[in-house]
Amino acid sequence: MSSQTNKTVTITDNATGKQVDLPVMHGTDGPDTVDIRSVYKELGYFTFDPGFVSTASCESQITFIDGDEGRLAYRGYPIEQLANHSNFDETCYLLMYGELPNAGQLTEYSANIKQHKSLDSKMQNLFAAFDQNAHPMAMMISAVGALAATHNDDVDVHDAKSRELSMHRLIAKMPILASWCYRHSLNLPFNQPNTDLDYTSDFLSMLFNDSDAPALTPTMVRAMDLILILHADHEQNASTSTVRLSGSSETSPYAALSAGISSLWGPAHGGANEAVIRMLTEIVESGKDLSHYIARAKDKEDRFRLMGFGHRVYKNYDPRAMIIRQICHDLLDEMGEDNPNQPLLKTAMELEKIALEDDYFIQRKLYPNVDFYSGIIFQAMNIPMSLFTVIFALARTVGWLTHWNEMMSDPSNKIGRPRQLYTGHVGKDYSDIENR
Repeated sequence: MSSQTNKTVTITDNATGKQVDLPVMHGTDGPDTVDIRSVYKELGYFTFDPGFVSTASCESQITFIDGDEGRLAYRGYPIEQLANHSNFDETCYLLMYGELPNAGQLTEYSANIKQHKSLDSKMQNLFAAFDQNAHPMAMMISAVGALAATHNDDVDVHDAKSRELSMHRLIAKMPILASWCYRHSLNLPFNQPNTDLDYTSDFLSMLFNDSDAPALTPTMVRAMDLILILHADHEQNASTSTVRLSGSSETSPYAALSAGISSLWGPAHGGANEAVIRMLTEIVESGKDLSHYIARAKDKEDRFRLMGFGHRVYKNYDPRAMIIRQICHDLLDEMGEDNPNQPLLKTAMELEKIALEDDYFIQRKLYPNVDFYSGIIFQAMNIPMSLFTVIFALARTVGWLTHWNEMMSDPSNKIGRPRQLYTGHVGKDYSDIENR
Protein backbone atom coordinates (compact mmCIF):
# COMPACT_ATOMS: atom_id res chain seq x y z
CA MET A 1 0.00 0.00 0.00
CA SER A 2 1.08 3.59 -0.54
CA SER A 3 2.17 5.75 2.36
CA GLN A 4 2.13 9.50 2.84
CA THR A 5 5.60 10.98 3.22
CA ASN A 6 6.61 14.03 5.23
CA LYS A 7 7.18 15.87 1.96
CA THR A 8 4.72 18.26 0.39
CA VAL A 9 4.60 20.20 -2.85
CA THR A 10 3.27 23.74 -2.55
CA ILE A 11 1.25 25.39 -5.30
CA THR A 12 0.84 29.16 -5.17
CA ASP A 13 -1.85 31.06 -7.06
CA ASN A 14 -0.03 34.25 -8.09
CA ALA A 15 -3.32 36.05 -8.70
CA THR A 16 -4.63 35.61 -5.15
CA GLY A 17 -1.55 34.63 -3.19
CA LYS A 18 -3.41 31.58 -1.92
CA GLN A 19 -1.37 28.45 -1.40
CA VAL A 20 -2.15 24.77 -1.06
CA ASP A 21 0.22 22.10 0.24
CA LEU A 22 -0.12 18.84 -1.64
CA PRO A 23 0.96 15.64 0.14
CA VAL A 24 3.54 13.44 -1.55
CA MET A 25 2.70 9.73 -1.62
CA HIS A 26 5.35 7.04 -1.66
CA GLY A 27 4.88 3.68 -3.38
CA THR A 28 7.02 0.59 -2.96
CA ASP A 29 8.76 1.21 -6.30
CA GLY A 30 8.93 4.00 -8.86
CA PRO A 31 8.68 7.78 -8.47
CA ASP A 32 6.81 9.45 -5.64
CA THR A 33 3.36 10.79 -6.54
CA VAL A 34 1.79 14.16 -5.73
CA ASP A 35 -1.78 13.91 -4.46
CA ILE A 36 -3.55 16.68 -6.42
CA ARG A 37 -7.09 16.01 -5.20
CA SER A 38 -7.26 19.21 -3.14
CA VAL A 39 -6.20 21.53 -5.99
CA TYR A 40 -9.77 21.96 -7.23
CA LYS A 41 -11.26 22.15 -3.75
CA GLU A 42 -8.76 24.72 -2.45
CA LEU A 43 -7.88 26.72 -5.57
CA GLY A 44 -10.71 25.96 -7.99
CA TYR A 45 -8.40 24.58 -10.71
CA PHE A 46 -8.49 21.32 -12.66
CA THR A 47 -5.19 19.76 -13.73
CA PHE A 48 -4.43 19.20 -17.43
CA ASP A 49 -2.66 16.04 -18.60
CA PRO A 50 -3.75 14.84 -22.08
CA GLY A 51 -3.27 11.12 -22.43
CA PHE A 52 -2.72 10.85 -18.66
CA VAL A 53 1.01 10.47 -19.34
CA SER A 54 1.98 12.00 -15.98
CA THR A 55 -1.04 10.93 -13.93
CA ALA A 56 -1.39 7.98 -11.58
CA SER A 57 -5.02 7.04 -12.24
CA CYS A 58 -5.19 4.50 -9.42
CA GLU A 59 -3.28 2.72 -6.69
CA SER A 60 -2.33 -0.85 -7.63
CA GLN A 61 -0.30 -3.77 -6.29
CA ILE A 62 -0.28 -5.88 -9.46
CA THR A 63 2.34 -4.90 -12.06
CA PHE A 64 5.26 -2.48 -12.11
CA ILE A 65 7.17 -1.08 -15.08
CA ASP A 66 10.40 0.93 -14.96
CA GLY A 67 10.74 2.13 -18.54
CA ASP A 68 14.13 3.78 -18.04
CA GLU A 69 15.76 0.63 -16.69
CA GLY A 70 13.73 -1.80 -18.80
CA ARG A 71 12.15 -3.59 -15.84
CA LEU A 72 8.80 -5.41 -15.70
CA ALA A 73 7.52 -7.31 -12.66
CA TYR A 74 4.30 -9.13 -11.83
CA ARG A 75 3.51 -8.94 -8.11
CA GLY A 76 7.17 -8.10 -7.49
CA TYR A 77 8.57 -11.06 -9.47
CA PRO A 78 10.85 -10.07 -12.38
CA ILE A 79 9.35 -11.10 -15.71
CA GLU A 80 12.62 -12.86 -16.59
CA GLN A 81 12.21 -15.30 -13.68
CA LEU A 82 8.58 -16.02 -14.52
CA ALA A 83 9.39 -16.59 -18.19
CA ASN A 84 12.25 -18.95 -17.39
CA HIS A 85 10.58 -20.98 -14.65
CA SER A 86 6.80 -20.50 -14.78
CA ASN A 87 3.97 -21.39 -17.12
CA PHE A 88 0.83 -19.45 -18.03
CA ASP A 89 -1.44 -21.20 -15.49
CA GLU A 90 0.98 -20.38 -12.68
CA THR A 91 1.36 -16.79 -13.89
CA CYS A 92 -2.42 -16.37 -13.94
CA TYR A 93 -2.63 -17.61 -10.35
CA LEU A 94 0.12 -15.19 -9.32
CA LEU A 95 -1.63 -12.21 -10.87
CA MET A 96 -5.05 -13.12 -9.50
CA TYR A 97 -4.09 -14.13 -5.97
CA GLY A 98 -0.92 -12.13 -5.33
CA GLU A 99 1.52 -14.97 -4.73
CA LEU A 100 2.92 -18.02 -6.50
CA PRO A 101 0.88 -21.17 -5.80
CA ASN A 102 2.10 -24.32 -4.16
CA ALA A 103 1.53 -27.60 -6.01
CA GLY A 104 -1.89 -28.20 -4.48
CA GLN A 105 -3.10 -24.67 -5.14
CA LEU A 106 -1.97 -24.81 -8.77
CA THR A 107 -3.69 -28.16 -9.32
CA GLU A 108 -6.92 -26.82 -7.80
CA TYR A 109 -6.74 -23.64 -9.89
CA SER A 110 -6.15 -25.55 -13.14
CA ALA A 111 -9.05 -27.88 -12.32
CA ASN A 112 -11.32 -24.88 -11.68
CA ILE A 113 -10.44 -23.39 -15.08
CA LYS A 114 -11.00 -26.70 -16.88
CA GLN A 115 -14.38 -27.06 -15.19
CA HIS A 116 -15.57 -23.94 -17.02
CA LYS A 117 -14.12 -24.85 -20.42
CA SER A 118 -17.37 -25.05 -22.29
CA LEU A 119 -19.69 -22.75 -24.18
CA ASP A 120 -23.43 -22.84 -24.71
CA SER A 121 -24.13 -24.29 -28.16
CA LYS A 122 -26.17 -21.18 -28.94
CA MET A 123 -22.88 -19.23 -29.04
CA GLN A 124 -22.08 -20.94 -32.33
CA ASN A 125 -25.14 -19.22 -33.82
CA LEU A 126 -23.58 -15.87 -32.91
CA PHE A 127 -20.53 -16.65 -35.06
CA ALA A 128 -22.77 -17.81 -37.89
CA ALA A 129 -24.13 -14.27 -38.10
CA PHE A 130 -20.70 -12.95 -39.12
CA ASP A 131 -19.34 -13.05 -42.66
CA GLN A 132 -16.24 -15.19 -43.06
CA ASN A 133 -14.16 -12.12 -43.83
CA ALA A 134 -15.30 -10.31 -40.66
CA HIS A 135 -12.40 -9.26 -38.45
CA PRO A 136 -11.93 -11.73 -35.57
CA MET A 137 -11.70 -8.84 -33.08
CA ALA A 138 -15.24 -7.79 -34.01
CA MET A 139 -16.35 -11.34 -33.25
CA MET A 140 -14.49 -11.35 -29.92
CA ILE A 141 -16.04 -8.07 -28.80
CA SER A 142 -19.50 -9.41 -29.56
CA ALA A 143 -18.91 -12.89 -28.13
CA VAL A 144 -17.50 -11.70 -24.81
CA GLY A 145 -20.33 -9.19 -24.46
CA ALA A 146 -22.81 -11.96 -25.25
CA LEU A 147 -21.51 -14.01 -22.31
CA ALA A 148 -23.18 -11.45 -20.06
CA ALA A 149 -26.54 -12.62 -21.37
CA THR A 150 -25.77 -16.10 -20.02
CA HIS A 151 -24.09 -15.19 -16.74
CA ASN A 152 -25.12 -11.63 -15.89
CA ASP A 153 -27.74 -12.59 -13.28
CA ASP A 154 -25.29 -14.59 -11.19
CA VAL A 155 -22.57 -11.91 -11.01
CA ASP A 156 -22.44 -9.81 -7.86
CA VAL A 157 -19.55 -7.39 -8.40
CA HIS A 158 -19.47 -6.63 -4.66
CA ASP A 159 -18.96 -10.26 -3.66
CA ALA A 160 -15.43 -11.67 -3.79
CA LYS A 161 -16.48 -15.24 -4.53
CA SER A 162 -18.81 -14.12 -7.32
CA ARG A 163 -16.02 -12.06 -8.88
CA GLU A 164 -13.65 -15.02 -8.65
CA LEU A 165 -16.17 -17.26 -10.42
CA SER A 166 -16.53 -14.71 -13.23
CA MET A 167 -12.76 -14.52 -13.58
CA HIS A 168 -12.42 -18.30 -13.82
CA ARG A 169 -15.20 -18.47 -16.39
CA LEU A 170 -13.71 -15.81 -18.64
CA ILE A 171 -10.15 -17.16 -18.48
CA ALA A 172 -11.52 -20.63 -19.35
CA LYS A 173 -13.75 -19.52 -22.21
CA MET A 174 -11.48 -17.02 -23.97
CA PRO A 175 -9.32 -19.68 -25.72
CA ILE A 176 -12.48 -21.32 -27.07
CA LEU A 177 -13.79 -18.00 -28.39
CA ALA A 178 -10.40 -17.12 -29.89
CA SER A 179 -10.15 -20.47 -31.68
CA TRP A 180 -13.72 -20.17 -32.97
CA CYS A 181 -12.90 -16.75 -34.46
CA TYR A 182 -10.06 -18.38 -36.39
CA ARG A 183 -12.04 -21.45 -37.44
CA HIS A 184 -15.01 -19.40 -38.60
CA SER A 185 -12.78 -17.24 -40.79
CA LEU A 186 -11.57 -20.42 -42.57
CA ASN A 187 -15.03 -22.02 -42.68
CA LEU A 188 -13.73 -24.91 -40.58
CA PRO A 189 -15.77 -26.78 -37.94
CA PHE A 190 -15.34 -25.56 -34.38
CA ASN A 191 -13.17 -27.64 -32.06
CA GLN A 192 -14.13 -28.31 -28.46
CA PRO A 193 -11.64 -28.06 -25.60
CA ASN A 194 -9.69 -31.06 -24.38
CA THR A 195 -9.38 -30.97 -20.60
CA ASP A 196 -6.55 -33.52 -20.71
CA LEU A 197 -4.28 -30.82 -22.15
CA ASP A 198 -2.72 -27.85 -20.42
CA TYR A 199 -4.12 -24.37 -21.13
CA THR A 200 -1.74 -23.39 -23.93
CA SER A 201 -1.63 -26.78 -25.66
CA ASP A 202 -5.40 -26.94 -25.61
CA PHE A 203 -5.67 -23.50 -27.20
CA LEU A 204 -3.31 -24.46 -30.01
CA SER A 205 -5.10 -27.76 -30.47
CA MET A 206 -8.45 -25.98 -30.83
CA LEU A 207 -6.86 -23.61 -33.36
CA PHE A 208 -5.12 -26.07 -35.62
CA ASN A 209 -6.81 -29.45 -35.41
CA ASP A 210 -7.84 -30.69 -38.89
CA SER A 211 -6.42 -27.58 -40.56
CA ASP A 212 -3.38 -27.13 -42.79
CA ALA A 213 -1.28 -25.63 -40.00
CA PRO A 214 1.97 -27.36 -38.96
CA ALA A 215 1.80 -30.19 -36.42
CA LEU A 216 2.27 -28.98 -32.86
CA THR A 217 5.72 -29.34 -31.33
CA PRO A 218 6.97 -28.61 -27.79
CA THR A 219 8.80 -25.57 -29.19
CA MET A 220 5.57 -24.16 -30.64
CA VAL A 221 3.72 -24.72 -27.36
CA ARG A 222 6.54 -23.13 -25.36
CA ALA A 223 6.65 -20.14 -27.74
CA MET A 224 2.91 -19.55 -27.35
CA ASP A 225 3.08 -20.02 -23.58
CA LEU A 226 5.81 -17.37 -23.39
CA ILE A 227 3.75 -14.98 -25.50
CA LEU A 228 0.81 -15.44 -23.13
CA ILE A 229 2.99 -14.87 -20.05
CA LEU A 230 4.68 -11.78 -21.47
CA HIS A 231 1.36 -10.21 -22.49
CA ALA A 232 -0.61 -11.16 -19.36
CA ASP A 233 -0.41 -7.65 -17.91
CA HIS A 234 1.33 -4.35 -18.56
CA GLU A 235 0.18 -1.91 -15.90
CA GLN A 236 -2.26 0.96 -16.71
CA ASN A 237 -2.26 0.84 -20.51
CA ALA A 238 -5.20 2.01 -22.64
CA SER A 239 -7.17 -1.25 -22.57
CA THR A 240 -6.59 -1.91 -18.87
CA SER A 241 -7.63 1.65 -18.07
CA THR A 242 -10.71 1.11 -20.23
CA VAL A 243 -11.64 -2.02 -18.25
CA ARG A 244 -11.17 -0.14 -14.98
CA LEU A 245 -13.19 2.86 -16.14
CA SER A 246 -16.00 0.66 -17.48
CA GLY A 247 -15.95 -1.53 -14.40
CA SER A 248 -16.11 1.48 -12.08
CA SER A 249 -19.77 1.90 -13.07
CA GLU A 250 -20.35 -1.58 -11.52
CA THR A 251 -21.17 -3.05 -14.90
CA SER A 252 -20.81 -6.76 -15.65
CA PRO A 253 -17.18 -7.96 -15.98
CA TYR A 254 -18.13 -9.37 -19.38
CA ALA A 255 -19.18 -5.90 -20.54
CA ALA A 256 -16.04 -4.32 -19.05
CA LEU A 257 -13.85 -6.89 -20.80
CA SER A 258 -15.65 -6.32 -24.10
CA ALA A 259 -14.83 -2.61 -23.74
CA GLY A 260 -11.17 -3.48 -23.08
CA ILE A 261 -11.01 -5.65 -26.20
CA SER A 262 -12.43 -2.74 -28.21
CA SER A 263 -9.64 -0.50 -26.93
CA LEU A 264 -7.00 -3.15 -27.64
CA TRP A 265 -8.18 -3.39 -31.26
CA GLY A 266 -6.79 0.04 -32.04
CA PRO A 267 -3.66 -0.10 -34.22
CA ALA A 268 -1.81 2.18 -31.77
CA HIS A 269 -2.29 -0.42 -29.02
CA GLY A 270 -2.73 -4.08 -29.95
CA GLY A 271 -1.94 -3.98 -33.65
CA ALA A 272 1.81 -3.39 -33.50
CA ASN A 273 2.84 -6.94 -34.40
CA GLU A 274 0.52 -6.83 -37.42
CA ALA A 275 2.40 -3.72 -38.55
CA VAL A 276 5.68 -5.67 -38.28
CA ILE A 277 4.47 -8.35 -40.70
CA ARG A 278 3.07 -5.77 -43.12
CA MET A 279 6.44 -3.99 -43.12
CA LEU A 280 8.37 -7.22 -43.70
CA THR A 281 5.97 -8.20 -46.48
CA GLU A 282 6.46 -4.83 -48.16
CA ILE A 283 10.24 -5.25 -48.03
CA VAL A 284 10.18 -8.80 -49.40
CA GLU A 285 7.69 -8.06 -52.18
CA SER A 286 9.57 -4.95 -53.30
CA GLY A 287 12.62 -7.02 -54.27
CA LYS A 288 14.85 -4.20 -53.05
CA ASP A 289 17.89 -4.71 -50.86
CA LEU A 290 17.33 -4.30 -47.12
CA SER A 291 19.88 -1.48 -47.06
CA HIS A 292 17.40 0.60 -49.07
CA TYR A 293 14.87 0.41 -46.21
CA ILE A 294 17.50 0.98 -43.53
CA ALA A 295 18.49 4.19 -45.30
CA ARG A 296 14.84 5.24 -45.51
CA ALA A 297 14.38 4.57 -41.78
CA LYS A 298 17.30 6.88 -41.02
CA ASP A 299 15.97 9.64 -43.28
CA LYS A 300 13.94 12.13 -41.22
CA GLU A 301 12.15 13.32 -44.34
CA ASP A 302 10.94 9.82 -45.23
CA ARG A 303 7.70 8.61 -43.62
CA PHE A 304 8.88 5.00 -43.64
CA ARG A 305 9.48 3.61 -40.15
CA LEU A 306 10.83 0.30 -38.91
CA MET A 307 7.91 -1.28 -37.09
CA GLY A 308 8.61 -3.36 -33.98
CA PHE A 309 11.59 -1.30 -32.85
CA GLY A 310 11.67 0.90 -29.76
CA HIS A 311 8.82 1.28 -27.26
CA ARG A 312 6.88 4.20 -25.80
CA VAL A 313 7.34 3.02 -22.21
CA TYR A 314 10.71 1.28 -22.36
CA LYS A 315 13.50 3.77 -22.98
CA ASN A 316 15.95 0.91 -22.93
CA TYR A 317 15.58 -2.66 -24.25
CA ASP A 318 12.09 -4.12 -23.89
CA PRO A 319 12.72 -6.91 -21.31
CA ARG A 320 10.02 -9.06 -22.93
CA ALA A 321 11.87 -8.93 -26.24
CA MET A 322 15.07 -10.24 -24.65
CA ILE A 323 13.10 -13.22 -23.33
CA ILE A 324 11.15 -14.09 -26.46
CA ARG A 325 14.07 -13.60 -28.87
CA GLN A 326 15.65 -17.00 -28.14
CA ILE A 327 12.44 -19.02 -28.51
CA CYS A 328 11.78 -17.18 -31.77
CA HIS A 329 15.17 -18.30 -33.10
CA ASP A 330 14.60 -21.84 -31.79
CA LEU A 331 11.27 -22.03 -33.58
CA LEU A 332 12.68 -20.79 -36.88
CA ASP A 333 15.58 -23.24 -36.65
CA GLU A 334 13.16 -26.09 -35.98
CA MET A 335 10.96 -25.22 -38.96
CA GLY A 336 13.92 -24.83 -41.28
CA GLU A 337 13.69 -24.11 -44.99
CA ASP A 338 10.36 -25.92 -45.33
CA ASN A 339 8.42 -23.04 -43.80
CA PRO A 340 6.53 -21.21 -46.59
CA ASN A 341 7.22 -17.91 -44.84
CA GLN A 342 10.97 -18.42 -45.04
CA PRO A 343 11.76 -15.32 -47.21
CA LEU A 344 9.88 -13.08 -44.80
CA LEU A 345 11.40 -14.72 -41.73
CA LYS A 346 14.89 -14.51 -43.20
CA THR A 347 14.39 -10.78 -43.82
CA ALA A 348 13.27 -10.34 -40.21
CA MET A 349 16.43 -11.96 -38.88
CA GLU A 350 18.62 -9.83 -41.16
CA LEU A 351 16.82 -6.73 -39.96
CA GLU A 352 17.27 -7.76 -36.34
CA LYS A 353 21.02 -8.25 -36.87
CA ILE A 354 21.42 -4.80 -38.41
CA ALA A 355 19.41 -3.09 -35.66
CA LEU A 356 21.49 -4.73 -32.93
CA GLU A 357 24.81 -3.77 -34.55
CA ASP A 358 24.18 -0.41 -36.28
CA ASP A 359 25.28 2.62 -34.21
CA TYR A 360 22.29 4.63 -35.47
CA PHE A 361 19.82 2.23 -33.82
CA ILE A 362 21.98 1.53 -30.76
CA GLN A 363 22.43 5.23 -29.93
CA ARG A 364 18.68 5.82 -30.24
CA LYS A 365 17.91 2.59 -28.35
CA LEU A 366 15.73 1.38 -31.21
CA TYR A 367 15.98 -2.25 -30.24
CA PRO A 368 13.53 -4.92 -31.40
CA ASN A 369 10.55 -5.04 -29.04
CA VAL A 370 8.20 -7.87 -28.07
CA ASP A 371 5.87 -7.10 -30.99
CA PHE A 372 8.70 -7.71 -33.47
CA TYR A 373 9.30 -11.25 -32.21
CA SER A 374 5.69 -12.19 -31.48
CA GLY A 375 4.70 -11.21 -35.01
CA ILE A 376 7.44 -13.39 -36.46
CA ILE A 377 6.45 -16.33 -34.25
CA PHE A 378 2.80 -16.04 -35.28
CA GLN A 379 3.78 -15.82 -38.93
CA ALA A 380 6.03 -18.87 -38.63
CA MET A 381 3.12 -20.81 -37.10
CA ASN A 382 0.82 -19.78 -39.99
CA ILE A 383 -1.44 -17.77 -37.69
CA PRO A 384 -3.12 -15.07 -39.81
CA MET A 385 -2.51 -11.42 -38.97
CA SER A 386 -6.17 -10.85 -38.19
CA LEU A 387 -5.81 -13.21 -35.22
CA PHE A 388 -2.72 -11.56 -33.69
CA THR A 389 -4.71 -9.11 -31.57
CA VAL A 390 -7.21 -11.80 -30.58
CA ILE A 391 -4.36 -13.79 -29.03
CA PHE A 392 -3.19 -10.59 -27.33
CA ALA A 393 -6.69 -10.26 -25.84
CA LEU A 394 -6.60 -13.89 -24.70
CA ALA A 395 -3.30 -13.29 -22.89
CA ARG A 396 -4.35 -9.97 -21.37
CA THR A 397 -7.68 -11.29 -20.03
CA VAL A 398 -6.14 -12.31 -16.70
CA GLY A 399 -4.52 -8.89 -16.32
CA TRP A 400 -7.73 -7.03 -17.12
CA LEU A 401 -9.72 -9.16 -14.69
CA THR A 402 -7.13 -8.81 -11.94
CA HIS A 403 -7.23 -5.03 -12.21
CA TRP A 404 -11.03 -5.09 -12.26
CA ASN A 405 -11.09 -7.30 -9.18
CA GLU A 406 -8.57 -5.10 -7.36
CA MET A 407 -10.68 -2.03 -8.09
CA MET A 408 -13.96 -3.67 -7.04
CA SER A 409 -12.32 -4.93 -3.82
CA ASP A 410 -11.64 -1.35 -2.76
CA PRO A 411 -14.57 0.01 -0.71
CA SER A 412 -13.48 3.57 -1.55
CA ASN A 413 -13.81 2.95 -5.29
CA LYS A 414 -15.73 5.64 -7.15
CA ILE A 415 -17.08 5.73 -10.67
CA GLY A 416 -14.51 7.23 -13.03
CA ARG A 417 -15.41 10.77 -14.02
CA PRO A 418 -12.59 12.77 -15.64
CA ARG A 419 -13.08 16.50 -16.19
CA GLN A 420 -12.00 18.70 -19.11
CA LEU A 421 -10.57 22.01 -20.25
CA TYR A 422 -13.57 23.46 -22.07
CA THR A 423 -12.71 25.62 -25.11
CA GLY A 424 -16.12 25.83 -26.83
CA HIS A 425 -18.65 28.67 -27.24
CA VAL A 426 -20.10 30.48 -24.22
CA GLY A 427 -23.36 32.37 -23.74
CA LYS A 428 -25.03 31.71 -27.09
CA ASP A 429 -28.79 32.28 -27.27
CA TYR A 430 -31.27 30.02 -29.03
CA SER A 431 -32.96 31.48 -32.13
CA ASP A 432 -36.01 30.16 -33.96
CA ILE A 433 -35.30 28.18 -37.09
CA GLU A 434 -36.72 30.84 -39.43
CA ASN A 435 -34.28 33.40 -38.01
CA ARG A 436 -31.14 31.37 -38.50
